[in-house]
Amino acid sequence: MTMPSRRSFLLESGGGLGGIALASMLASDGELAAQDATNPRNAISRNGDNGVHHPAKAKRVVQFFMSGAASHIDLFDYKSELVKRDGAPSDFGEPVEAFQNGLGPWMKPIWDFKPYGDCGKLLSETVAPLGSVADDIAFVHNMVSKSGVHSTATLLQSTGFLLPGFPGAGCWVSYGLGSINENLPSFVVLPDHRGFGSNGVKNWDSAFLPAQHAGTIIYPGRPDPIADLFPHRAGTYVTASGEQQSQALMSRLNREHALTRTGDARLEGRIRSYELAAKMQLAAPEALDFSSESGHAMRLYGLDRGAQDWGKEINADEETFHFGQKCLAARRLLERGVRFVQVWSGNDNGFPRRNWDSHEDVRRDHGPLAMGMARGCAAFIQDLKQRGMLEDTLILWTTEFGRMPSSQGGKGRDHNPFVFTNWLCGGGIRGGVTHGESDEWGYKPLDRDHPTQVYDIYATILHLIGIDHTKLTYRNNGIDRRLTDVHGRVLHELIA
Repeated sequence: MTMPSRRSFLLESGGGLGGIALASMLASDGELAAQDATNPRNAISRNGDNGVHHPAKAKRVVQFFMSGAASHIDLFDYKSELVKRDGAPSDFGEPVEAFQNGLGPWMKPIWDFKPYGDCGKLLSETVAPLGSVADDIAFVHNMVSKSGVHSTATLLQSTGFLLPGFPGAGCWVSYGLGSINENLPSFVVLPDHRGFGSNGVKNWDSAFLPAQHAGTIIYPGRPDPIADLFPHRAGTYVTASGEQQSQALMSRLNREHALTRTGDARLEGRIRSYELAAKMQLAAPEALDFSSESGHAMRLYGLDRGAQDWGKEINADEETFHFGQKCLAARRLLERGVRFVQVWSGNDNGFPRRNWDSHEDVRRDHGPLAMGMARGCAAFIQDLKQRGMLEDTLILWTTEFGRMPSSQGGKGRDHNPFVFTNWLCGGGIRGGVTHGESDEWGYKPLDRDHPTQVYDIYATILHLIGIDHTKLTYRNNGIDRRLTDVHGRVLHELIA
């Protein structure tokens, strides 16, 4: 008979006391890393009512990401000078290195603009549904990127770094605040129904953070919205009791294996993922079941027509349905305790464009996508307000960069990393305001010495959820890494 190791003996004896003794033993052996008392994960109130470093105004975050680079000057940032000079040769007053040499004549906004709300915010007619909530939104028109390449610019906006290998913003929020509902993931990703945007899972991977903080991918509306959550339909031999027993066995084997590999965050993350998956088998289907939603809610999100085949050409009704599905799913997940939900519009494949990368024809590509996005976002904001959730739910709308004020091929626009637009809403944000301006063309920030960068956006978001962005750190390869790198300032002028 093989004698059990002292680890096994302590783990299996005395119930929880054995586990406590084991942890103490490993710590004294130097095999269990001591938790720093200043680590925000140890200071957070798990009910989500209090922030880590200071009182929080929000306890959950939603990020809408327009993959492919949405055109600020055709949606949110009206430029009368482009209307006056439409068709005239473009002159930027300096040499310009364009991504695809899209330096044709000036091109006016594709759609007309009108003022909305008490704030009088000018919005394009293709995002007119957002006019109903214009007084709740803060627009940031002087965003700049460090790259005009989709992959690196997308990583910058999603992780705070140009290179892969860094955690997504949702991973940092999950790591800093933990979970509200232990039966659902703290970070959920709702991709475009057609596939991933640039970089795919690298945008929400946990990288060097503990693996359980990675984003969980969910496709609302699919027969199996969460991959591998349940046994495959072909596995008719799998019984409920058999699955429960196999999960218990796997858990025991994993725990025993983990005892010999202390400090391996990947293994701990895998164990937690199995445990969470078992809990999600009950919680996730209910969260994604829209049958209990009222007719009013379904109409609000544009879901009253039901799924259908719209043919080969994308149109606003199709985009409204699919984007509305994700928005309603996001609201239901937030209601049930998910900390961070990331909603994507646009994928990285297909032609004609199924994303916001409108080199050939802005009207064709942006039109349906923008209308679907605007209807979904407006419904989402209105729904949160009706439920009293907007005041503690922080919303960020972003894209990887903007598009040039000059034309490309007559109907399209090239990449513009020099300036673009973000907007924020809810969760302590002062609505009906605009921060920063682009120049008369929408080419660069009007004040080129003081642009807004992604670090400032994330510093502000972390501040609003109660975290000092300079203190949310994780030591990796001898460096105290953080979401905002070594940059970032809180945009206090946007805070109510």
